[in-house]
Amino acid sequence: MDFSSIRAISFDCYGTLIDWESGILRAVRPVLSVRGLRPGDEAILESYARLEALHESGEYVDYREVLSRVMRDLAAEFGASLEDREVERLPASLAAWPAFTDTPRSLRSLAARFPLIICSNVDADLFEATHEKLGAEFEWVVTADYCRSYKPHPRHLRVALALAGLQPHELLHVAQSRFHDILPARTLGIRTAWVNRESRLRDRGLTPPTPASPPPDLTVSDLEELDRLLRTAGV
Repeated sequence: MDFSSIRAISFDCYGTLIDWESGILRAVRPVLSVRGLRPGDEAILESYARLEALHESGEYVDYREVLSRVMRDLAAEFGASLEDREVERLPASLAAWPAFTDTPRSLRSLAARFPLIICSNVDADLFEATHEKLGAEFEWVVTADYCRSYKPHPRHLRVALALAGLQPHELLHVAQSRFHDILPARTLGIRTAWVNRESRLRDRGLTPPTPASPPPDLTVSDLEELDRLLRTAGV
């Protein structure tokens, strides 16, 4: 891959920089277990991935409401009816979702050479609760409440290009989700790096299956590998 034209790097946040699988499981398991329900991690995450995509596909609602609906429906699939305070456990947990260990040092290294952009399916105030865990500053933060839509709608990426004053070939978009990020970025002509992190859901992670699409331009196992490849390429 020729990196010479890259002028900025955009990132998905949750799943790419933040370990949302661990965060979701820590929020959901206790609510189910007090009712004697102990589905496996894979079953919980499969249900979450399907329900989140469903609730993001209709008329726009804020991400707190998406998470509340997902929590209620997920519990119902396993046979539980929740009280409102239990439904709120999932959106309230987001601020505690941990960063992957490679995230802060890799972002600091990349930020010394490129403007960084966030393109995330959360609301701005929820991202602020996460920001300090990431270890770097971002020139622009593009969120769902700003766009009034959710990825894989391409609006996040179009807004990022407009804010940064870039052409598609000048942006590298980095993400774990082929469904939410790699497919729409490739459709717009933006080059992509797929972060194929180890997941409880094998090689696709916590996202719905992706229709056949062009492959990512680059595949890495984590951000450290991406940073190393860019340094080796002299950028």
